[in-house]
Amino acid sequence: MSWDGALATKAQNYANSRRGDCNLIHSGSGENLAKGSVDFTGRHAIELWVAEKPNYNYDTNQCASGKVCRQYTQVVSRTSVRLGCGRARYNNGWWFICCNYSPSGNIIGRRPY
Repeated sequence: MSWDGALATKAQNYANSRRGDCNLIHSGSGENLAKGSVDFTGRHAIELWVAEKPNYNYDTNQCASGKVCRQYTQVVSRTSVRLGCGRARYNNGWWFICCNYSPSGNIIGRRPY
């Protein structure tokens, strides 16, 4: 995995655009989003995404019923080799983190690793 400045710019621009509404709405595929209060950082966001690991079943290649795991599977996707992230403060003081991966992981029917 290597840092990609163009992906970071894209992620930062998108993070900036969400400042007014605090909604975790994806701008496209190959993207993970998170928000948090106080000093929420990229490290905190990654920890949240990786914490979804118990919700992922490798044998069935699916999330457990009623659980989320697609942020985890994007983080560990073997097909993604470039990453760029951005961070912006919402108008209410919370933080928004956006990370873009390329090529996008989470390909339907394909295991992440």
